[in-house]
Amino acid sequence: MTSRLLLFCFLIPFSVDAFAQQKDKPKENAVTPRPLKVSDAATWQRVRQLKISPTGKWCAHFLMPTEGDGKLIIKQLDATSENGNAGKAAKANSKDSKKSKSASSYEFVVGPNSGSVDFSHDAKFAAYIQAPLDKVAKAAKKSGTPAKQKVVILNLETGDKTEVDNVMRFAFSSDNPDFLALHKMKPKGRPSGDKGWDGSDLVLHNLKKKTQINIGNVKSFAFNKPGKLLAMIIDAEDKSGNGLQLFHVADSKVEPLENGKARYQSLSWTRDGDALSLLKSTQDEKFENPHFQLLAFSDVGGPKQQKILLDPKNQSAIPDDMTISPNRSPEWSDARDLIVFGIHDLKAKPEKKKPEEGGKKSTGPADDGEQAGLVIWHWQDKRLQSKQQKQESRDKNRYDLCVFQVTEKKALRLADEEIPNVSVSRPHRFAVGTNNKKYERFGNMEGSRFQDVYSIELKTGKRKLVLEKAQYVFDVGPNGTSLLYYKNEGHYFIYDMVKGTHTNITQKVKTSFVNTDDDHNVKNPPRRRLGWSADGKFVLLRDGWDIWKVSIDGKSAVNLTVDGKKKQIRYSSPSRFDPEVLGVDLNKPVYITAYGEWTKKAGFGRLNKGKAGVEMLVWEDASFGGLSKLKDHEIYTFSRSTRQDSTDYYVGGPNLKDPRQLTHSNPQQKNFKWTDGVRLVNYKSSKGVKLQGALHLPADYIEGKKYPTIVYMYEKLSQNANRYDSPRTGGFSAAIYTSNGYAVFNPDIVFQINDPGMSSLDCISAGLDAAIKTGVVDPDRVGLHGHSWGGYQTAFLITQTHRFKAAVAGAPLTNMISMYSSIYWNSGSPNQPIFERSQGRFRGGYWDNLEAYARNSPVYYADKVKTPLLLLHNDQDGAVDWNQGIEYFNTLRRLDKPVVMLQYKGENHGLRKPANRKDYSHRMLDFFNHYLKGHDAPKWWSEGIKHLKMKDHIKDYKKSKASAEK
Repeated sequence: MTSRLLLFCFLIPFSVDAFAQQKDKPKENAVTPRPLKVSDAATWQRVRQLKISPTGKWCAHFLMPTEGDGKLIIKQLDATSENGNAGKAAKANSKDSKKSKSASSYEFVVGPNSGSVDFSHDAKFAAYIQAPLDKVAKAAKKSGTPAKQKVVILNLETGDKTEVDNVMRFAFSSDNPDFLALHKMKPKGRPSGDKGWDGSDLVLHNLKKKTQINIGNVKSFAFNKPGKLLAMIIDAEDKSGNGLQLFHVADSKVEPLENGKARYQSLSWTRDGDALSLLKSTQDEKFENPHFQLLAFSDVGGPKQQKILLDPKNQSAIPDDMTISPNRSPEWSDARDLIVFGIHDLKAKPEKKKPEEGGKKSTGPADDGEQAGLVIWHWQDKRLQSKQQKQESRDKNRYDLCVFQVTEKKALRLADEEIPNVSVSRPHRFAVGTNNKKYERFGNMEGSRFQDVYSIELKTGKRKLVLEKAQYVFDVGPNGTSLLYYKNEGHYFIYDMVKGTHTNITQKVKTSFVNTDDDHNVKNPPRRRLGWSADGKFVLLRDGWDIWKVSIDGKSAVNLTVDGKKKQIRYSSPSRFDPEVLGVDLNKPVYITAYGEWTKKAGFGRLNKGKAGVEMLVWEDASFGGLSKLKDHEIYTFSRSTRQDSTDYYVGGPNLKDPRQLTHSNPQQKNFKWTDGVRLVNYKSSKGVKLQGALHLPADYIEGKKYPTIVYMYEKLSQNANRYDSPRTGGFSAAIYTSNGYAVFNPDIVFQINDPGMSSLDCISAGLDAAIKTGVVDPDRVGLHGHSWGGYQTAFLITQTHRFKAAVAGAPLTNMISMYSSIYWNSGSPNQPIFERSQGRFRGGYWDNLEAYARNSPVYYADKVKTPLLLLHNDQDGAVDWNQGIEYFNTLRRLDKPVVMLQYKGENHGLRKPANRKDYSHRMLDFFNHYLKGHDAPKWWSEGIKHLKMKDHIKDYKKSKASAEK
């Protein structure tokens, strides 16, 4: 799913099967489809921020290409014709565009960074952020004067537009349709913080009366849910008038709630909009960081409005050298009896040295102010210095969790040195604390993640050690007292934090919740748990096929889906449409996802109360995403795609039948050759494991003809058989290759401990044999490609077999021994846990398994390579140290093997710069076209390029590709 859907609408009946619309459309202006070019990938679009107005009349979404300007489309649902075009459209792409009264559709050209479309509650207005158009932004950047964004307000009834420049944020007044707030940007050059001020103008548009109110020096603002109150933090020059103000929407009255010579921040309303909280800070001369106080208001705007001021100096539970932390926004409990907040250390200012008596000067050497650039790495460090550096910001911003008891006016400290990590969730009865200090150092070296677990009562602060060396600890249920955890013996447990009892809840269940599909070096890992029932009496678990409702007392267990294991369907993801409901409401229909393990069909099913089994609603050769429901209405939305159909969004009723298509993301696809479908290829590994691969047919496939084929692999990829593949650059794009006459094969791989490379060889060889038997794959024209872990498998396979005519390895691991003790620089962690507990799948370090590490390392078998290799490794790769690529390249070069390494300067594990992405895609296609289609070898491959001529070559190569693709 491209983005989370925020959808509010009424269903409009639609009798035509929306999934068949594209096939049934009459062809207009038919063109002869052509193969995709690398440059075409930049035009491919994705839907962003689909939103439907609260009335259900209007729908809006952005349609953004990979590069360049996009579109914002706003249309009436009842005016959308079968082919997705509005009956009457008004295009408003510039200030000079003509307005169309009562238009049923609007289309705007928007800059690449545009976003945040929204509707007023009565759907009479829409607003969105318009970023500068691509050409304008580039020209402004070149001139050194960045172009500024604006907010566009659209009157949906008249088509009139209002544009407001230099707006950084806007918000409609929640459930109240009357107001739109526009927060203007600060003037350029004005300093922030103690050296300046952060407030700027907030313009309040009264949408009904067409009047405006300008409130100056607003730092942040938020409407409450009913939209009747607007809270504003004021931050002015010299702190003059700083504080919290409340704007009453009904009478446009501004009410000061708090003010002082201080700074205010972290404004937050409760979900119901009846209480709010924020922080207040002042500077203490003794400390470098500010002293914070907590401010909270209950019954805001009501007759019993109450102000609460928590000063940590007056609370014995908070040490004198600590203050309230700005890194944790205060939060009211549901019962409004507690406020959760954080505290952190105050940093004392260093004492100033007193001058020596008699004015004597020091005779010692002068301090030149230069500091040694030293980092000390110690074997007892719990975290590597590199990881500490990566987590410096996190460490600086950490806090200890506390609660303030409103009635008792007393603070309780929940987290400290003994229990440094504490989390609390609704309904705020108990907190869960963890401490991993005894296990952290060893865990960071070999990958295990253990911790001691405590229960903490929020009313009293009483804490109790409940688990030692626990590995899988989940969450507290909606009853607020039941903690779910899992033991590696293969069972789930409930700890009752009131009774202090542990209960094995799955011991009597006639299935296993051990993830037997997980082939990592981990003992009895659990299947992902699915959540809680809304009443907190049951846990929803999955055994890999079915969903089970298991009581928290362990006395009952019901297989809700019944036939998953029998039909080899994996059921998962029970719906939680209302985020305010804690858990899944089993008294209402429960929607779930379904996936056919061997058919690759997918869809949605429904569990109906009182009926066993699944009522299948949608079941197709397609991929589906993100089922959402409109609150208070039986309106459902989801995304759908196939290998041929781009990801688009649909709306339907509770049975999801005859859904209406809301978006049309890539209509230009009809102009290109694509793929003639996918075939599922069944095979077995030498260990007898049943596997499957997805064989994607080339465009214009002719039965009986054999085609050049790219084997692209990672671990398991067949589950993506029906997933849309957007043309893209910077890596392998199956769409581009099938469009250009290649077949693409994605074989599944399972791994044996201590043999990742050999396992890959076994599974891919068996899969390729089966794919060749289909008659599609030309065995004399098979290429191989993978990136990262797939790059490792590519680099390894060509040392073991010569059946591949060409191979591309992106950022591969090549020496398992040297890689084991290297660092994953993107996180600062050592690679050792990856090898022992994760992807490497080794048991222990290389000193325990030297032969296993060596036999699975491509570099030690480089002399066996005969396959031409294109190697990608970038100098700033923070995942696989680029010396792995250098080591393999130099070894192959020393052995006079055909190898070229591409290094894109400054790039990390993947390619980000568009020019680099396109360059790599072109060279990969050149390479495969030469070896699998007989095209002439490019000069950069056959001869190489001298350093002094590299810049000219890159420039000329870009021009030649641009010319060839015209």
